[in-house]
Amino acid sequence: MKAIVYRRYGSPDVLSFEEVEKPVPRADEVLVKVHATSINDWDWGLLRGRPFINRISGIFRPKYKILGSDIAGRVEAVGIAVNRFQLGDEVFGDLSRDNWGGFAEYACAREIALAPKPANMPFDDAAGVPLAGAPGLPGVRAEVGRKPGERVGTTGARGG
Repeated sequence: MKAIVYRRYGSPDVLSFEEVEKPVPRADEVLVKVHATSINDWDWGLLRGRPFINRISGIFRPKYKILGSDIAGRVEAVGIAVNRFQLGDEVFGDLSRDNWGGFAEYACAREIALAPKPANMPFDDAAGVPLAGAPGLPGVRAEVGRKPGERVGTTGARGG
């Protein structure tokens, strides 16, 4: 499978498009065929290794070779302990608490890191929701007096 890989901190010049091993899901993981991913400020910070706190998992070299936290795609395989998803399900989620890896054809994610993708939402829109859009969700949920079907706008979410 193909992925955008980085093996040292730096500018986008250190990125390369490479053939890597397709991940295999563990018992509590789902293998997702990635249809879309988003680029966030975390990706930029991890790529550069700045601020220094971004090197917490690898001081001299990046621990995770493939960036990308937000994905949307279709379930390709499930681990034996996965209950919520099955082959072919459309999902989206945030890989930042796991192994990252969204800038690849396939990525593994824990079942709890994923949610069903709404059927009427395109993959590219869904990939922009987890890290950039989710911070605005508590404010939407906290709104008092909302009725089903009403629309709510949130500005200034996360800027991804």
